[in-house]
Amino acid sequence: MFRTTILNRIEETTIMAIVRVETIERAVEIAEGCLAGGVDCLEISYTLPNAGAIIQQLSERYGTKLLIGAGTVLDSETARLAILTGASFIIAPNYDAAVCKMCNRYQIPYMPGCTSMTEMITALEAGAAMVKAFPISSYYGPTLITTLKTPTPYLPIMSSGGVNLENIDEWLSSGVDCVGVGSLLTTGTKEEIAENAKQLKLAVVKHSSRNKSL
Repeated sequence: MFRTTILNRIEETTIMAIVRVETIERAVEIAEGCLAGGVDCLEISYTLPNAGAIIQQLSERYGTKLLIGAGTVLDSETARLAILTGASFIIAPNYDAAVCKMCNRYQIPYMPGCTSMTEMITALEAGAAMVKAFPISSYYGPTLITTLKTPTPYLPIMSSGGVNLENIDEWLSSGVDCVGVGSLLTTGTKEEIAENAKQLKLAVVKHSSRNKSL
């Protein structure tokens, strides 16, 4: 899958589930719930040692039905291992030049966490596909995206934290390109996850429709 194809799919889906699981059984339950609700983009966090195995097994099970990436990737060694297991994108809480270089080499989108405008521009100039507003998005909320997009409207931004069913419309209206969602899409039964995913995706569809009518 080409880098541009992956980015287009992330932008189209808009909602990304941030997943931390200890077993493949729970990972499948979350994946099934997300898919049932229309969310087909999952980040599997390397905060747990089995992340590579989860990515590989989900990739083999779902193929192109799911877009699966690796999160909390702090170094180039982990990035390469994640790519080998089938990760379609790499996300981190920080920017690392070696990880960026590794991802560019294999044409895998890299989305590093950045706090300042300087960090974001540095990452973008180095070849990052999108920047993750972390940990500042959960602190400042949707107005952060509007503030960042004012001087740099071309900057692709992913939020990480602070999104819920009550404020999802505000985040979408702010101009955010992708919304990272944790507990809403990873807690509860498959049916509860599916319902949350459905509501989040519905907000995306409504927002897109409004923009097209303008």
